[in-house]
Amino acid sequence: MTIEEAQEAVDQWIKEYGVRYFNELTNMAMLTEEVGEVARIIARRYGEQSEKESDKTKNLADEMADVLFVLICLANQTGIDLTDALQKNLEKKSKRDKERHHNNPKLK
Repeated sequence: MTIEEAQEAVDQWIKEYGVRYFNELTNMAMLTEEVGEVARIIARRYGEQSEKESDKTKNLADEMADVLFVLICLANQTGIDLTDALQKNLEKKSKRDKERHHNNPKLK
């Protein structure tokens, strides 16, 4: 699935099952909540915090997909083409950081 196809699929899902998009502020709050769920799994599974029994069944891929879904909702409702935005962002990073990471002694 391309990013464009993902944006179309989310839009279709909203129209078919979601009735309408939540407003941007609600979706921003939901995005923050979903990112927090990803952070909780990462901190406990890969970080130094202990993982509770109830957290061991949490699916990281599913939580990341929740983040992506809400991010796509925000892009759709604000008229952002994520394919174009990502391409431009990668170009910016490539120019700005061309040597930065290679010259970072912390990464060697």
